[in-house]
Amino acid sequence: MDILKDTNSREEFKELNNTHKKVLILSCGTGGGHNTAAEAIQEELISEGIKTDFKEYLEIINTKLKDDINNLYIKSTNRNGKMFKEVYSLGRLYEKTKLKSPVYFLNSLNKEKLYKYINDNEYDFIITTHLFASQALTAIKKEHDIHFLQIATDYVSIPFWEETNPDYFIIPSEELKSDFIKKGVNEQKLIPLGIPVRRQFREQYNIEDTKNKLNLDINKKYILILNGSMGFGNVKEITKSLLENIENVVFIISCGNNNKLFKALINEYRDNKRIIVLPYTNELGKYVASSDIILSKPGGLTTTEIATMRKPLVHIMPIPGCENYNANFFAERKMSLKCDNINEVILNTKKLLENQALQKELIENQKKYISKETCEKIAEIVIRELNRGKK
Repeated sequence: MDILKDTNSREEFKELNNTHKKVLILSCGTGGGHNTAAEAIQEELISEGIKTDFKEYLEIINTKLKDDINNLYIKSTNRNGKMFKEVYSLGRLYEKTKLKSPVYFLNSLNKEKLYKYINDNEYDFIITTHLFASQALTAIKKEHDIHFLQIATDYVSIPFWEETNPDYFIIPSEELKSDFIKKGVNEQKLIPLGIPVRRQFREQYNIEDTKNKLNLDINKKYILILNGSMGFGNVKEITKSLLENIENVVFIISCGNNNKLFKALINEYRDNKRIIVLPYTNELGKYVASSDIILSKPGGLTTTEIATMRKPLVHIMPIPGCENYNANFFAERKMSLKCDNINEVILNTKKLLENQALQKELIENQKKYISKETCEKIAEIVIRELNRGKK
């Protein structure tokens, strides 16, 4: 698209004195990836001197509703994601009817409240990383002159994206365009730039210095186990099997916001020098950089963060739905090794540890398919839109 060829947007932005312009980023806490993508874009725009606010969409509408929906999402991922799989499958079936979904109807009911918030706070442009907010903005756009950009955070077109009408739709890959188009998304709006990740995952780290700062031994091998911001997954069983089957490696387990898991693992492995248990940390990028291999649930955002850092990746058993598509996208392009059970986790982890050529192959393919410049390119689009508004 022509908008990606404009290399003077940043200079024009400063010349036009657009520093008073305001951008709103909307997300939802149904999984941490949507919010993390929003934070990545906010970080980039603020660095460009743009006033940028990030709000959870449902917090604007109804705080209690926000908590209820976020908690419902967490419950849906229990029992290996059985409920989430059923809900996702229902969405796919309803999508085939070509009728407006109940999800769109419910979000459209919030259009007046959301528009008032946008208008009262004088936002010039809106970005959303979640379907719910996109649907509400689409309902507003039918009646008011608003402009927004939406970002997909999974390597698949999820149900009901076709019900949205953004100015621009950022998707993870050129190779996914046909999937989005087939589902009914307007091809003219699609821009395959990738999934935005925070700067700590785009930096170059001196591994020795970084390990020293984290009190890690520069002579030891480390495997980092990631379970997403919510700390999902069969972590206890995986950890036990890894310890029993793989020697001469230290395992770092990131528990995200799951304090219950953190306390349980601390109690169990307090005296085990081969286990390091992390609570939520803002320095995850440093731990990724310091690790030889990453084991991760296949969330779209977490997976992209790891691939952006070019690390050998093993995908732990996905929650049915989007995570299956994420894992398949990476495995089919040889950017990761996908595992459907604990035995495969052990086998693939051993395989990677013993095969430097395979590690290099995964990394080279990550370089081929995963861009480090997604945030910068999205910022260019936003800056150009703000410039147009000034003119």
